[in-house]
Amino acid sequence: MNDLKKYEEYLLYEKKYPLNTVNSYISDISFFLSYISSMNKKVTDVDKNIVRNYLKILSDLKYNNSTIARKLSSLRSYFAYLLANKKIKNNIFNLINNPKKEKKLPNFLTYQEFEDLIFSIDNNDIYAKRNKLILELLLASGLRVSELVNIKLEDIDINNKSIRVVGKGSKERIVYFNLHTETSLKDYLDNSRSKLLKNRKSSYLFINNKSTKLTREGVFEIINKIATKANIKHHLSPHVLRHTFATFLLNEGADIRSVQTLLGHESLSTTQIYTHITSDALKSEYLKRFPRK
Repeated sequence: MNDLKKYEEYLLYEKKYPLNTVNSYISDISFFLSYISSMNKKVTDVDKNIVRNYLKILSDLKYNNSTIARKLSSLRSYFAYLLANKKIKNNIFNLINNPKKEKKLPNFLTYQEFEDLIFSIDNNDIYAKRNKLILELLLASGLRVSELVNIKLEDIDINNKSIRVVGKGSKERIVYFNLHTETSLKDYLDNSRSKLLKNRKSSYLFINNKSTKLTREGVFEIINKIATKANIKHHLSPHVLRHTFATFLLNEGADIRSVQTLLGHESLSTTQIYTHITSDALKSEYLKRFPRK
């Protein structure tokens, strides 16, 4: 068994990393190993010049800084494993700094675009009530898609319009929803969910076409289909609706620390990126309030 295969098993069975994460690591490392192999080099030959040339190739291939940083992280971890197992004498990647990440402002929807999504849902579709609730809940509560699909019936307090969710790091928090969402929720529970279950039982709120718990991938597919039908031009995902939730609140004057808590962000700096996308509201307020026209 070669070193890369051993490392893959180490990540899966000892570190217990998710399969998708492991596949990403192995893909990044394999790409680099193919590169040095093309020059008749081995991992023991890797030095700063080889790494610098490799980074130039990644740049020429138009990889962005975030992707390059991820690839470096994968290689740094792999070479640390090789060093610990005495396959190499030093980890050259500890001497290589990650490129600065580009600051990207998150995408978000206008209120009209969201309305277009809702109105584009075919009410004759058996999944219509579920899909409408998914959109309403993502916008109203700022949920991550993983939080959405793991909602159980026992987590929902309809009277208080609140849901208990488990976020990153297994941290619990309470999120809230509005009247539109409450109406959609009751409609789905009263008139649709049992039909989707087809006499099966499930504690989860959202059910897929197999009468089992809806998956993250299923939510992405649902939203993409609705966005296409609604003729939304830019990329749409569950996370864009989360961005929209934060943007709406801040544009309406919500306190940033309250938004931080609602989003489940551990660091305020993570929430602060949303303050950059309220510039239109800020400009409007300036033009309206500044006395010298």
